[in-house]
Amino acid sequence: MIIVLKPQPSPEQIQHVLERIEELGFTPHLSQGVSRTIIGVIGDERKLQATPLQAISGVEQVIPVLKPFKLASKEFRPDPSVFEVKGIRIGGGHLAVIAGPCAIEGEEIFFEIAEAVRAAGANVLRGGAFKPRTSPYSFQGLGEEGLKILKAAGDRFAMPTVTEVMDPRQIDLVCRYADILQIGARNMQNFDLLKEIGRTDKLVMLKRGMSATVKDLLMSAEYILSQGNHKVILCERGVRSFEDSTRNMMDLSAIPNAQGQSHLPIIADPSHATGRPDLIPAMARASIAAGADGVHVEVHTCPEQALSDGPQALLPEPFAALVDDLRRLAEVLGRTIDSCEGVAV
Repeated sequence: MIIVLKPQPSPEQIQHVLERIEELGFTPHLSQGVSRTIIGVIGDERKLQATPLQAISGVEQVIPVLKPFKLASKEFRPDPSVFEVKGIRIGGGHLAVIAGPCAIEGEEIFFEIAEAVRAAGANVLRGGAFKPRTSPYSFQGLGEEGLKILKAAGDRFAMPTVTEVMDPRQIDLVCRYADILQIGARNMQNFDLLKEIGRTDKLVMLKRGMSATVKDLLMSAEYILSQGNHKVILCERGVRSFEDSTRNMMDLSAIPNAQGQSHLPIIADPSHATGRPDLIPAMARASIAAGADGVHVEVHTCPEQALSDGPQALLPEPFAALVDDLRRLAEVLGRTIDSCEGVAV
């Protein structure tokens, strides 16, 4: 249920409504915009139907929300959410260009890749320190050493950073080094992890599970939002299908589908969706044309020597050409790509 307050409510009116909701045994979530203040109410709406909430001072309208994802819904926040991290805006017409290798393999090679993607126009640096691999014998990441390298590169090139969290026990450690926490496809429905992530104040990138529906993705986002962290970016990264010429099937319709139901930004990961560098540029452009709030692309200066997902990584030169394409496309569509400032490369 959504409670819409009258224009310019006093702090006392807002507090009274919050306290009344809590007295009734429900959890309120306050959202204050430029012109309106709304309160999301989490709980069984049927128990509230007999309660005259609209009679509370300062309340203008009470709107029932039938969708199971209440805080992620457009009813809760009609306008698109825009999140900012180190001067880079994501959502509401501001596009993220996230790039870097699948795994952080060492300081020298990571700095080389970071410099290349920064020069090409990427505005968020990615790299995995903890790697969930299909085989237990594959490279699992450098752990905290990798996180230190990630932070050092982010500081050197003035770029916000994103890396994956796989376990609730890793959250505090990763929060010390990274700006954005990634929840991978395999953990999209790891609800204990989602709830713990929801208790942080970090921006979160939530990837769609390999067999998850758009509704499943939004319900997983709801777990994070329900704990108090409203800063969630969705990510379409392909789903399982019978097609075997690509790694996954990229669901372009998921982008406008999610945007029609939710205020949360959604970006696309054509690297994991296709698994083929020859398809990445076309699918990245198609994603932006479909309305995506950014792209997530794996880039490596020497894919044949990469310790993880080398075959799907773009080289820096084609990545730079792709970013040029995305800038032109963004201009046509009336959108922008924020640039990292402060460091010459």
